[in-house]
Amino acid sequence: MKEAQFGALSVIGMKGCEEFAAQVDYYLKEWRRHGGDESFLVDVDCPRFGTGEAKALLHESLRGHDLYIICDAFNHGVTYKMYGKEVPMSPDDHYADLKRIIAAAGGKARRVTVIMPMLYEGRQHKRSGRESLDCAMMLQELVAMGVENIITFDAHDPRVQNAIPLSGFDDVKPAYQMIKALVKNVPDVVLDKEEIMIISPDEGAMGRCMYFSSVLGVDIGMFYKRRNYAIVVNGKNPIEAHEYLGRDLTGKDAIIVDDMISSGESLIDVATQIKERGAKRVFAFTTFGLFTDGFDKFDKAYADGIIDKVFTTNLVYRRPELHTKEWYVEVNMCKYVSYIIDTLNHDETISELLNPIKRIHNLVDKHKKEQNAQIKMSFDK
Repeated sequence: MKEAQFGALSVIGMKGCEEFAAQVDYYLKEWRRHGGDESFLVDVDCPRFGTGEAKALLHESLRGHDLYIICDAFNHGVTYKMYGKEVPMSPDDHYADLKRIIAAAGGKARRVTVIMPMLYEGRQHKRSGRESLDCAMMLQELVAMGVENIITFDAHDPRVQNAIPLSGFDDVKPAYQMIKALVKNVPDVVLDKEEIMIISPDEGAMGRCMYFSSVLGVDIGMFYKRRNYAIVVNGKNPIEAHEYLGRDLTGKDAIIVDDMISSGESLIDVATQIKERGAKRVFAFTTFGLFTDGFDKFDKAYADGIIDKVFTTNLVYRRPELHTKEWYVEVNMCKYVSYIIDTLNHDETISELLNPIKRIHNLVDKHKKEQNAQIKMSFDK
């Protein structure tokens, strides 16, 4: 039996997060009020002036509440009018609105938790030369405004939390949900070291790949990026080649694991090399599918047999046409986020939610038993 609530529960879904927040609210109502009409969602507005300036308006009191704000800083599908022109909201705009909402609460909420699935400026986490440290500045700014906890998913580099060592920071991995989606959508996949390998597309992804490799008991391979540090293109040093380190891939399925798909060039290059090395099928697990250059590259890669399935979560905005793609599988995280909110609101530990090894092992065991039962039935026939 759960302890009493820390405070009255309130959830704010910022612009672009309305559908996600509504699903979170649905689960919370089911668990707590048996589907009653009363919602945990807070009525909030961020209207704009003609100049593009904005303000936040709360339409109800949050005094003494345990407040959870869901913010997708990368939702470019939301627009506003500035000098008569329709302008897509940038990450800077979303972050500014988040601060406005916290300011509108005026410190009256008992506790404020920000759920920011993909960290604003998360890729600007370290300094090389005379650069700003935007992600660290953002975290410190939120804490200074009274935010007690920050929950993010698959942080590009979780060491950025060192900027706020005395405040709550949880980096959640969607490993269980990814594996669950894989066995559901590819029921013939064999999760055995002789049949499948985890592939890291670069050095930075090795940590998350090692986790998948360990919990599944399969081998791991790695690519490393050979960059041209003499020039800068689109703010980064261009990749000249991906070099492979690992065991033979012939006849095996391969899962490429990374935190995000930006343009997708690196992922497709790695997938191409995996196929050239004899892999049977190539799947991709990426928490955030940004697809900044559209879907044409992936359509072609799928048509050419280079990529079989791409799994991404619904934690960030996806263009509507993505759902029509045969190669795409959405991993719904709403129920998981609801569990996190419900558990924290009762001031209970979320350790098991953050490290779902037992659930993964149970899922894999169940999948193997179902496959063995099907094989036995086919032999009996």
